[in-house]
Amino acid sequence: VYFVGSGPGDPELITVKARRIIGEADVVVYADSLVPSEIADFASSSTEVHGSKSMALPEIMEIMLKAVASGKTVARVQSGDPAVYGAILEQMRILEREKVEYEIIPGVSAAFAAAAVLKTELTVPEVSQTIIMTRAEGRVAMPPKEQLQDLAAHGCTLAIFLSITRMTKIVRELTGAGYSPETPVAVVYRVGWPEEQVIRGTLSDIARKVRDAKINRQALVMVGEAMNPNLTSPEYVDQQKSASSHLYSQDYTHLFRHASESEDAAADAAVG
Repeated sequence: VYFVGSGPGDPELITVKARRIIGEADVVVYADSLVPSEIADFASSSTEVHGSKSMALPEIMEIMLKAVASGKTVARVQSGDPAVYGAILEQMRILEREKVEYEIIPGVSAAFAAAAVLKTELTVPEVSQTIIMTRAEGRVAMPPKEQLQDLAAHGCTLAIFLSITRMTKIVRELTGAGYSPETPVAVVYRVGWPEEQVIRGTLSDIARKVRDAKINRQALVMVGEAMNPNLTSPEYVDQQKSASSHLYSQDYTHLFRHASESEDAAADAAVG
């Protein structure tokens, strides 16, 4: 059995390995509520394909275990990356119990696809060097110390999954625990799909904008100064004295490159 991350929606945002495995599998079980049918089309014409949106866990596992018992290879296709809200742990437990070998093929997370659409870097020097992926509490309780108000104390970049129907709660908890009302927010709906939509705002107005757009599912909420669309403008850099990465700086020495001679000389003079 292969658990295959298919990416956020765009059929081209799938790894070469994932596409190959789908093409070679005898049985494909894919989450058809979240994975486009074009992904299943990568399967061979002789492949047995099942959409799992109407199935509960026992039915999904029955198909997979029956196929494996017949000597067939199964591709269990998940949306995004299986490691993030992929609901694969319960499937792996059953495979472990039945002594069935499995492999996980990573995929592009919606969080990183959203960052690409927003044309932002989630880890901006001296702005945010930490990313927290989380969700708002709903039917699934959050573990201790993982409430949004707890995480807000860090003031870093937040990628909030599975929570678009709780925007008012998100805003209330974040503004009450450290983020200012003017903190930039971006909501990306169905990233990678033809109907993809981006809503930008701040914590002070994002709930209203989401409500007006009538978005109530399959959207990612991105919070933090890294979402500021002005980060790439020279004016912002000058005004905020925003730092840049040292990686490509001409005055930064690392294993593969020395700082420029003029910078080295200036540094020596300063030391002297």
